[in-house]
Amino acid sequence: MLTSRRHVIKSLGAAALASTALTAIPRTFTAHAADTTGYKALVCVFFFGGLDCHDLILPYDQPSYDQYAQLRASLLAQQGATRARTSLSSLSPVTGSVLQGRQVALPPEMPLLESLFRGGKAAIVGNVGPLIEPTTRASFEGGAVRLPPRLFSHNDQQAVWQANQPEGAQYGWGGLFADAVLASGANASLPQFTTITTEDVGPFLTGRRAVPYRVSTAGAARVDFLEDYYDGLSGERAELLEAVRNQLAAESYRRDHLLERDMATAFSGGLATNEAYDSARQQGASLPTSFPATPLGAQLRAVAETISVRDRLFASRQIFFVGLGGFDTHDGQARALPALLSQIDGALSAFQTAMEALGLDRDVTLFTASDFGRTLAVNGDGTDHGWGGHQIVLGGAVKGGEIYGALPPPVLGHDADSGGGRLIPFVAVDTYAAELGRWFGLSESELSAVLPGLGNFDSLPTSFV
Repeated sequence: MLTSRRHVIKSLGAAALASTALTAIPRTFTAHAADTTGYKALVCVFFFGGLDCHDLILPYDQPSYDQYAQLRASLLAQQGATRARTSLSSLSPVTGSVLQGRQVALPPEMPLLESLFRGGKAAIVGNVGPLIEPTTRASFEGGAVRLPPRLFSHNDQQAVWQANQPEGAQYGWGGLFADAVLASGANASLPQFTTITTEDVGPFLTGRRAVPYRVSTAGAARVDFLEDYYDGLSGERAELLEAVRNQLAAESYRRDHLLERDMATAFSGGLATNEAYDSARQQGASLPTSFPATPLGAQLRAVAETISVRDRLFASRQIFFVGLGGFDTHDGQARALPALLSQIDGALSAFQTAMEALGLDRDVTLFTASDFGRTLAVNGDGTDHGWGGHQIVLGGAVKGGEIYGALPPPVLGHDADSGGGRLIPFVAVDTYAAELGRWFGLSESELSAVLPGLGNFDSLPTSFV
């Protein structure tokens, strides 16, 4: 009995300190300029490890495909018929200045994404990545340009993508977007449901006020460090845990010690938040959409279910983060990547179907991100860390069926090649984020505050959302 009590108390203390640290964050936005009318949500799907952009968007016109096949001969030999030109899902007749007369295709594992693209519900933004200022091969090699910190490092580039700073960054642009809409009065009743994640998240959803709330893919909101102890307990032990819970939830808790009061407040707020979320999910409408039984499918189902009860959570603006790992394909890429691409295809398509069933497809925009792309050159069995990569944007508000940004040719030594086909980004993360932020309702002044490097870049010639 003593061991169990010590375990409970230790868990309570750790959770209280963490909760206190996260909630003691001051506000910054005071202009109240963001447009928060109606409902809008952004959903970030992050591919951990660095998705090979050269295997996501493939060359399709015969000359370009032949160049690609020569450079990737050893990898294509392992991939077999799946990467034969005749097996690819051509995106033709998409043409224009981005492709410079070339044609491109999706891999055969993504037929549903192809359908969404052709239906005008999905777009590709080519060669996106962290930049401080516009960069070319000449300025990169000559050291004449400021570069993002710690390029090609997983943890650091994940943080730079999410927060414009390397590992250790505190605030992400998703969290700062949330700060702006909270300052405009959105989600005033339950602000804790503004930034929501399905897994451990880096800095992306953390603002000076916004704090990520984690939901379970199983559908229940639980105070795990307490409820895990109820299983199989009865009598005195169950009564003890119920007493602990009631004490933590007591809003009238009063002690002279400041830390004790803060801990009680944090626990009371946490319990109330979980109960509000659980109640909303249980009373909300069930989704008619079937999601694939995959890690990404389960996460996007949890997001869709949360969006379906937005009115019960009094939310007019929400930002979600989900993630999928396994993309660090230095070796075994021919075995690992096709299954991951198929998982993306099924989960994204199901999510779009769910948003349409809810009548919210124009109010929810999904976008992808990753540590970095990968090299066009292969190391025999896989690819190495890159820089820029291609991203997917999905939703009814997206100007779909188009390719934005840039898709460099499948050769080495061009002006966007920093070595081995490692792409120098054409679209800065700041530019990509700003496009999403404008749609979300942020003003130009708010975007400049969240993305201080935005002024170094031109906007895209055509907005993708």
